[in-house]
Amino acid sequence: MITLHALTKIFPGGVHALDDIHLTIADGEFFALLGPSGCGKTTLLRTIAGLETPTRGTVHIDDRNVTDLPPGQRDVAMVFQDYAIFPHMDVTANIAYPLRIKKIPRAERATKAAGVAARLSLTDLLHRRPAELSGGQQQRVALARAIACHPTAFLFDEPLSNLDARLRLEARTFLKRLQRELAVTTVFVTHDQAEALALADRIAVMSDGRMIQVATPAEIFHRPATTFVASFIGSTPMNLLPARATPAALHVAGATLPLPGPLHSGDNLTYGVRPEYMTLSPTERPDAFPGVISVLENLGTHTLVTLETPTGPHIQLVVPEGEEPPPGTPASATPRRALLYRDDTLLTTL
Repeated sequence: MITLHALTKIFPGGVHALDDIHLTIADGEFFALLGPSGCGKTTLLRTIAGLETPTRGTVHIDDRNVTDLPPGQRDVAMVFQDYAIFPHMDVTANIAYPLRIKKIPRAERATKAAGVAARLSLTDLLHRRPAELSGGQQQRVALARAIACHPTAFLFDEPLSNLDARLRLEARTFLKRLQRELAVTTVFVTHDQAEALALADRIAVMSDGRMIQVATPAEIFHRPATTFVASFIGSTPMNLLPARATPAALHVAGATLPLPGPLHSGDNLTYGVRPEYMTLSPTERPDAFPGVISVLENLGTHTLVTLETPTGPHIQLVVPEGEEPPPGTPASATPRRALLYRDDTLLTTL
């Protein structure tokens, strides 16, 4: 278990990389830190590893206060974005290096390295050097080195970002299966929300050194706590539309929708609906967004349709392949599931 209490990191110049972080990661949990570049996720990971010293706050690993301990005494293993394997060592020596630091005898090191390599399909590569390996093979060597020392926790700093798209999907599946087999607490940093949704048991969405929302992938996707989270999560961004309340209805982009509850006409409201949760129709109706088809984007089995509304905002929705009308066609989009935000914070689901 990893527990962070009031963790703050201020760099010279007054830059708050981490701002009062409170977090508990359970034993065996796969936990993802997700956010845009510069949000503080890598700084947080490096602080857990001991590579950064917090300005304030504490780090506990398995009920041990490790805040002032050097990295080698924290019993964690870190896999870096560039893998950081030694170019002058072969695969066996790279995997066994943490065991060498712990003064484990050479024969035992070689046996353990061979055993870990077999689990990761590296047996035929044990005598090669990193320059002779593909990106996917180097990634597995870095994972094998982390596994070899049987740490309390794995810390992954965007380990899949250097792989091509197909290999990244394969590595993602492999990584999740491996983590389940080992049942080791894992903290995974990524800016790719698809990776976080696919891999994690829970996700922390970060911005400006703060955790905006910590929840399961399903909850973050279906009930993002703020408009920032809503716009960041999803393979196609959520439509976030300005809304206006009257005593009788909610008015959004030319549609008249039922009021979800008591609202004031001066409320700062935003109506959020994902492209996947709308139905396209040629028939105009009061509870649908009217417009004209302006752009079609082929997604393979589906098409992303952009609807240009008379009131200004463009609305995107996803329709099955072959069901999309040609550009210039009048159409309307009916929301099936939506969210309402007040002052950029989730108010209710619709």
